Amino acid sequence: MSQAWIDFIIQNRIVGFFEEPVKLSSGRYSHWYINWRKIAEDVYLLDQATDLLLQSIQDQGWNPSVFYGVPEGASKLALLTQYKWARQSESYGPGSHVFSMGRGKPKEHGAAADRHFLGHPSGPTVVLEDVTTTGGSLLRTVRQLRESGVEIVAAVTLTDRMEPRMDGKHVSEHMKQEGIPYVAMSRATELLPAAIEHFSPAPYLVEAIKSELIDNHAASADQS
Repeated sequence: MSQAWIDFIIQNRIVGFFEEPVKLSSGRYSHWYINWRKIAEDVYLLDQATDLLLQSIQDQGWNPSVFYGVPEGASKLALLTQYKWARQSESYGPGSHVFSMGRGKPKEHGAAADRHFLGHPSGPTVVLEDVTTTGGSLLRTVRQLRESGVEIVAAVTLTDRMEPRMDGKHVSEHMKQEGIPYVAMSRATELLPAAIEHFSPAPYLVEAIKSELIDNHAASADQS
């Protein structure tokens, strides 16, 4: 995780803390949040975030044809990233790059290729997610794409909360089993210390966050 990425998250208050824990989509409760929806609602922030993301993609040495967002949280992120990526490509022209978006709910009629997509991904594809907690949405999306014949070259999340799944494994382990490179632009283990230093939350909140991270890992170990 680059310092530029940490600075972007903190300066734009994408990370923060709750005095009372809130329930996450995973069903777990937490005293801290990462709110990437904020950039999806702000053109300027989305523009900055996609520039940082594209720089990281280039640093990885990947050369995808498509950026595809996990529906629907990462759809805007993927569309703007795809637009910028296509425009800078030497092969850019009519038919060179598909503009693909996943449907939140599959169509019940029409061609099979269109039921899950507005524009079927064509060519090497990078799957984008905004936040992974246990990675369920990302894993479902990856498997759905593969069932549709899509070649996936990597999966990238903006923030990984670093919480193991109920089998005790982290999403990165499942991605490895799928044979897909997995990259987290930011991780809780690196992001939280920087956020705590910057925002100086109450000591009891810091202890509560430490406890919930320990408890989540213990609960997953008991289920494995």
